[in-house]
Formats: sequence, C-alpha cells, structure tokens
Amino acid sequence: MTFSRNLAAILLTATAIGTAHAETIRVAVGTQDTTINCATGGLLIRELKLLEKYLPHDGKYKDASYDIQWRNFTSGAPLTNEMVAGKLDLGAMADFPGSLNGYAFNKAGRQSLFISVLSGSIKGSGNGVVVPSDSPVQSFADLKGRTISVPFASTAHGLLLRAVKAQGWDPARDVNIITQAPELAGSALLSNKIEAHADFVPFAELFPWRGFARKIYDGSQADAPTFHGSLVDAAYAEKYPEIVTAYLRAAIEADRLIAAEPEKYAQLIEKVTGIEAEVAYLFHGPLGLQTRDITWKPEYRQAVKTSFETLKLLKKADSDIDLDRFVDDRFIRTAAKDAGVDYEARLKDYAQTPLTANDATSGQPITDTTRLSQIWVKGEDHVRHYASPEAALAALAAIEKDGGHARVVYAQDRNSGIKLFASQAWFVRDADKHLNAFLLKGDAEGYAKANGGDVVDFAAARAGSARVSAR
Repeated sequence: MTFSRNLAAILLTATAIGTAHAETIRVAVGTQDTTINCATGGLLIRELKLLEKYLPHDGKYKDASYDIQWRNFTSGAPLTNEMVAGKLDLGAMADFPGSLNGYAFNKAGRQSLFISVLSGSIKGSGNGVVVPSDSPVQSFADLKGRTISVPFASTAHGLLLRAVKAQGWDPARDVNIITQAPELAGSALLSNKIEAHADFVPFAELFPWRGFARKIYDGSQADAPTFHGSLVDAAYAEKYPEIVTAYLRAAIEADRLIAAEPEKYAQLIEKVTGIEAEVAYLFHGPLGLQTRDITWKPEYRQAVKTSFETLKLLKKADSDIDLDRFVDDRFIRTAAKDAGVDYEARLKDYAQTPLTANDATSGQPITDTTRLSQIWVKGEDHVRHYASPEAALAALAAIEKDGGHARVVYAQDRNSGIKLFASQAWFVRDADKHLNAFLLKGDAEGYAKANGGDVVDFAAARAGSARVSAR
C-alpha cells in the first residue's frame, strides 16, 4: 500500500512537472512602429520573425510553446497603460515616457525595468521643433510669445521645456505650450493653425520632408542625451529571464541587419508604416541622425535621471525611483555575450554608425566625412556617396541630364555632424566654390562671417554648382 501511494505521488509530481514544461508562455510586446528608432526592438523583430529564432526550447522550456503577441501604439503612454494592466510583457519607448512607465508601475505597487537602449544620441538629436514652411521664424529664440504644440508626456515635451529654460523664459508666461498629437500637428502646420510644433522621432524630419514645415531647432542644440529603449515587467523578467534575453538577442540581430543593409530595411519600414524610406535612412543609415546603440552609456542613464527630475517638476510624479534598480543591464549583457558582441567595447564606442565608402565620382575612399553628401537615385538599391556637397550636386546635374531623378540628397551639418535633407539645409559657399552645409541659417551666417563666403539655400547652391560645371 505504501509503495502504491509513493508511486502515485511520484507519477503526480512527474505529471505536474510535465504540465509546467508544456505550458504556453505569452510573449506580448508593445511596439511603436511609426517611432522608427524603436524599429530594432519591435517592427524588424516582428516582420523578420527574429523572436521565434531566439526563444528558448531547452531546459525548463523544452516542451513550452509560445503565444507571441504584438501590439502597435503611436506613443509611449497607452503602451505603458497596457503594460501596467498586465496585457503586455515588454515594450519599446523613449527615455521620457520610459521613466513615466517606471512611475506608473511604482504607483501600482509593482516594478518595471529599463533593460536596453535601441537607438539614441548623446547630443540629443531625434527630437526637434518645426514651424510652417513660410514662417518667418529662423531659430528657437524667435518663438517667444508664440504658441508651441507638443505631445504631452513625450520625450519631445521634456526637450521643449529644457529649450525654454535655456532661453531663460518662463514656460507659463513667455510661450503658450499646448498638447497636440503628431497626427494632428501635420495638418495644423499645413494650414498655419499653429506657430510651432515640437515632436519626437521621426516627425521633426518627416514634416519637413513632406514639404509643409521647416526644422528650426534640433535636440542636439540642447545638448541633452536622448534615446529609445526597451522595458519589461520586472515580475515577468524574474519568471522568464531567458525569454527576456531572447528578445534582446533578436534586437541585436535586427541592429546588425539594418547596419548591413540600411536601404533595404528603410524600405521595409516604409512598407509597414508609411514613413518614407528617405526619412528612415536619415536615422538608420551610416552617420545617421541618431546612433543605434544597445549599451547603457552614462549619458543615457543621465537622460533617465533628467526625465525623473522633469516629471517631478511637471508634477507628474511625486516619489523617487531607484535609478540603479530601474536601469537594469543584466539581460542586455547576457544577450550581447550570447551574440558574440563585446559589450564593454560597445559601451566605450561613441561613434556614429560608420561609413566605409568610395566617392561615387572619383572612386577614391572617403576619409573625411565632415562635408559628406549622398544621393539616393530613384530605381537604385543603394545610396551613392560623395566627399563633398559640390561633388554631389555636380553628379546630380549629370544624373538628371541622363533622365534620372534623385529620391533624396543628404548633407552633413558642418557643426554638429548630424545628417540633413540637403533641400532643407543652408550652405556656405567659399571663394573656391566649396560648400558647407548647416541646419540653421544663423549657424551658416556665423560660419561665413568667421571663414568668408556666401550663405545660400539649396536651390542657389545647385544653380552655383551648375554654373561651375558649365565652365
């Protein structure tokens, strides 16, 4: 009898273990597809089925099956609501809404973890301020007394408040800040119903690309680091650490793929989101507006700390969160090791996504990228690279003479090094007809005053290059 009872107990235990191993595990991920700097933590993983590639199927997961769920959001706040409600396990968002995520979990008596960076800029590029195309405003200083819209509780909101503070203005008196979602801001700019709009990736570039706005302030002018990254419900991470690591392995793989073929995946991003590939390449291509980065650099930790302080200033938070506990690099370090990535080397590397290319006209290696210019020709799979704007404009004239057309022309800001749409840039043309590009007219004028030369817009730069070529 005793033997029978023991055998029954053993069988019951074995059955229970087998049931645990055979459980269906939910992996619910919240994405922001149109916030294209989250692509390596969401859109690309989903579209390329990279999560399925790395989910564990050994050890305690030997008999497990997975219920992979994807939910797309236009901003971080509703994504956070779903995470706190227990409907999502992981999510991708920027530093400011990510910090709000931490506070929301804390208020609910629970905890979330900021587990990796996906893309960022230690200078602050990615957020920006735009004005209607025909606005007389040329710089942020011209916005005093004007109405500026921004998605409240977004990373752009934090940038806007820092920019106002840097001017020495009172945000309650010197400017009128109103809330407005990016999908509404576009039509408001087009119809001149707002005087300025601050927004996050990619709208400060997308609206100018679509022709109804001009960018007059880039986040790099605030010199305040910003990034997008991934978060996880801490209880989920404790229960399924291997799944969290698998998700980050997928993110590392997505990062590798887009670095190798930025044009290809920029077009995939366009196909899924409607955000033009020319805009996606501006961010994800070599020397892009932001740098894809999986590591927790001190500047990104500081960005979270600054977000905490800003949220308290806005009275959106009334308690402190342990930064070292909230920012948790254990999982990304494990994922990097498993992927053969030297995390410590990446942690120390601050370079933009590198460019290794030859000038498309001369065939010579491009060793100095301060005056880099690029053309993406319609019908071509790869962007052409040129050592200077004047070389690119000469090539553009030849392309058009042969019946071709450019999808887009890029230039690099001489001061900040950020990538620009050349059609939106200001240029300084010196006595030797060399061109240097700038985002802001004031910066171009300052450079011309210090170094000599004339300040011209893109059309005038093209016309000047055509005259030189014709000689």
